[in-house]
Amino acid sequence: MEEAAERLRNDRPERSADRAKAGSGTASGALARSRVRLDQPRPARRRLLPEYDPEAFGRLSEKVARFLGTGRFIVWMTLVIVVWVLWNIFAPDHLRFDQYPFIFLTLMLSLQASYAAPLILLAQNRQDDRDRVNLEQDRKQNERSIADTEYLTREIAALRMGLGEVATRDWIRSEFQDLIKEMEERRLFSAESDEADR
Repeated sequence: MEEAAERLRNDRPERSADRAKAGSGTASGALARSRVRLDQPRPARRRLLPEYDPEAFGRLSEKVARFLGTGRFIVWMTLVIVVWVLWNIFAPDHLRFDQYPFIFLTLMLSLQASYAAPLILLAQNRQDDRDRVNLEQDRKQNERSIADTEYLTREIAALRMGLGEVATRDWIRSEFQDLIKEMEERRLFSAESDEADR
């Protein structure tokens, strides 16, 4: 019996493979092959454009924008332009690379500006996103603080109402004084009634 069960187990994969081959010509076989497995990740597709990490690029743009907004950048840029102009005016003719209208210098400055503006905008957008997240967190924190304050206000009001029904030290003193007076009056009354009875 065990051998028969073993044969059955071994035959099943062959039968399913045979069925798949037989059904491959039919529409159901084509449908089975084209089905996507939802429990497995899709294979990676090739992309024509290179992939990059947007967070790393954003951090780099913020560093560049932060540097462009400093006095150090202005000093360095001024020094480069002054050296460029002086070199192209006073250097020997065969060493000059940009003659008087300084077209190459203008091109380099335009190129620098064309990259600086989007990097600054990207850094500002990232800062706006951070500010928006911080504002949302502050708003939620304020809502929680208001809810806590309202809860504490209700609790204090309930305590005050409860304290209105609680005996205070002054009230107990006044009650004791009233009792003492009443007892003294009874004693006096009972003493007078005893004298009257005699």
